Amino acid sequence: MPSDTLVIHEIYRSIQGETSFAGRPCTLVRLTGCNLRCRWCDTPQAFTGGTRMTRAVVRERAIALGTELILLTGGEPLLQPGTLPLMAELCDAGKTVLIETSGERDIAAVDPRVHRIVDLKAPGSGECARNRYENLALLGMRDELKFVLADRADYEWARELIRREDLTTRVQSVLLSPVHDELDPRELVAWTLDDALAVRVQLQLHKLIWGKHVQGV
Repeated sequence: MPSDTLVIHEIYRSIQGETSFAGRPCTLVRLTGCNLRCRWCDTPQAFTGGTRMTRAVVRERAIALGTELILLTGGEPLLQPGTLPLMAELCDAGKTVLIETSGERDIAAVDPRVHRIVDLKAPGSGECARNRYENLALLGMRDELKFVLADRADYEWARELIRREDLTTRVQSVLLSPVHDELDPRELVAWTLDDALAVRVQLQLHKLIWGKHVQGV
């Protein structure tokens, strides 16, 4: 796939629903395609389809929506070569740029000005074996690690990895998210308090505001 075009599922303005940037006005650029099939995936509509656009058009549409914050998400945005130069161009335009990636793709080539949100897959996702742990050594204090957890076993897996790798001191935030309608957030909060984990428990703010089935908000 050439780097001067991208296949885009949608571009829209909303608020950032997760991470330490939650609640801030944000333009979301959702790219089409993903090579993982997490059991609890909430964006399967982005696996296929989309519209091929030039990188210049994507950049112009994202900037035209007027938010200081721009998120590239998917699907898996790092499957498309054009994502890397697009992020650099958005940074050059003075935007604060975030990328959400599964952690299966190599993040080494991402522009250092970008905030990388790496979603490590817990066993309950069905894709834990696909985690690229080499990425952990590349992360810094601009970056965030996200764990989506379905149950106590997922939590314990994440807890041990966080402790073993001392992750809370190596990134801006370690984020723990309950699978929507599957793990009670109150349980997750209780576990993190009992274990004195220095993490951020987060809910998907956009689902609380608009409902779990609404797209493009």
